[in-house]
Amino acid sequence: MTIEVTHEQLVVDRESPQTRRRRWEQRYRIVLLVGDALAAAAAAFLIHAAYGRWAVSLVLPPTWIVAMVAHRSYDRGALGLGTEEYRRVLRGTLALPALAALAYWLGTRDAGLLHDMIMAAVPAAAIALPVRYTLRRRLHRRWARGRDRSPTLLVGPSHDVAELVAVLRRGGVQDLQIAGVCLSDPQNASSVRQLGLPVLGGPADMTDVLRAVRISTVVVLPAPGLDTSVLRRMSWTAAAHGVDFLLAPVLTDVSASRLAVRPTNGVPLLRIQAPDLSRTSRLPKELLDRTLAAALLTLLALPMLLIALVVRLDSSGPALFRQQRAGRYGDHFTMLKFRTMRADSEALRAELAHLNQNSDGLLFKVKEDPRITRVGSLLRRSSLDELPQLINVVRGDMSLVGPRPPLPEEVEEYTPDIKRRLLVKPGLTGLWQVSGRSDLPWDEAVRLDLGYVDNWSMGLDLTILLRTGSAVVRGTGAY
Repeated sequence: MTIEVTHEQLVVDRESPQTRRRRWEQRYRIVLLVGDALAAAAAAFLIHAAYGRWAVSLVLPPTWIVAMVAHRSYDRGALGLGTEEYRRVLRGTLALPALAALAYWLGTRDAGLLHDMIMAAVPAAAIALPVRYTLRRRLHRRWARGRDRSPTLLVGPSHDVAELVAVLRRGGVQDLQIAGVCLSDPQNASSVRQLGLPVLGGPADMTDVLRAVRISTVVVLPAPGLDTSVLRRMSWTAAAHGVDFLLAPVLTDVSASRLAVRPTNGVPLLRIQAPDLSRTSRLPKELLDRTLAAALLTLLALPMLLIALVVRLDSSGPALFRQQRAGRYGDHFTMLKFRTMRADSEALRAELAHLNQNSDGLLFKVKEDPRITRVGSLLRRSSLDELPQLINVVRGDMSLVGPRPPLPEEVEEYTPDIKRRLLVKPGLTGLWQVSGRSDLPWDEAVRLDLGYVDNWSMGLDLTILLRTGSAVVRGTGAY
């Protein structure tokens, strides 16, 4: 397998429209620069209003832009990515006082300006981050409408291509728009066509595809025939056409924060950091969980009492449903919920086994379950039946965010891989809830839970908590 790259081809491709930088990137960078400048100007105005000095209004905007450029917040790899983009802005914010101190030490000797620049860092970040969030949401809306997306060619084996496409499609809005596939195993082309993707040939046809189809990005997946020399030539071809060349890792569901390139004797090795689930690293989560749960219980005490009264009046039985669940490391605890079913619901479960919507896994879910009471149906759709689990969070049995709390009999059927979800406390909400809840197949629910365990961070928890409100309003999979 050879891929020819000639001088004539290089010259022609440099003059083609495909080598021009995508217009949305240029526009987005300009808007970001303007937004950052305005944020810095607004922060400078606040400092001037507080201390009555104008010098900061002249120095802060260009210094802020320099800090953002130095920390690569305008790089193509961070545009529209959210968490990584915000992290770079925060790093630039921390650098701002250092730049001010350096300027003071090099000769300005203006203590007032040094003070004002240090004080301006917090309001500048507080204004810049919401501005970037607003711009990112606007960009994502354009992507959702099919605009400003990057036409992408996938190269690799059919099975891995199908898996990557599934991950991209279920991962929400993103800029890659799959335009075609070059398969290393063309005999399995039918499985890829079933996904609605055109098969444009094999890896050896990549040059012809780039000439015929307007492609901005090439993503190559590992395949037996794609050795080092072939990949190198493919990267040369992509560069000659002005196309981004990306290598997909063998592992999926690994957050970018856990990945780092580690050069060793000229070989770029990809380091995957092990998940940090130690007690020390999770102490802030424990404090946040119990404090926030206690505050919510205080605020919601009266509404919860009213719900309990309605449940008792609607049907016979207790207001609270108690059930043994498996927590961290498989330890059992009593989970609390508002009762949404008849008192004899467990006795009727066997009669409804043939209606199980999750027959592909260990979960038992039935749409339009006849055991659910009138009030119970409303509580489930609104997720209000979960509120008593705040008591479990305060007790330390559960977290606000984590995997779904399983039944002990489900845990007995877990494979060693699935048991990894027991390394953290179960949650009142989690990736499974904000991604579809009971509508998810069992394998997808497991993938989300394992991804949460491996990629856990306080930032991920906060993101899930922010997404939970919209998921509850949509009611997707709540039955």
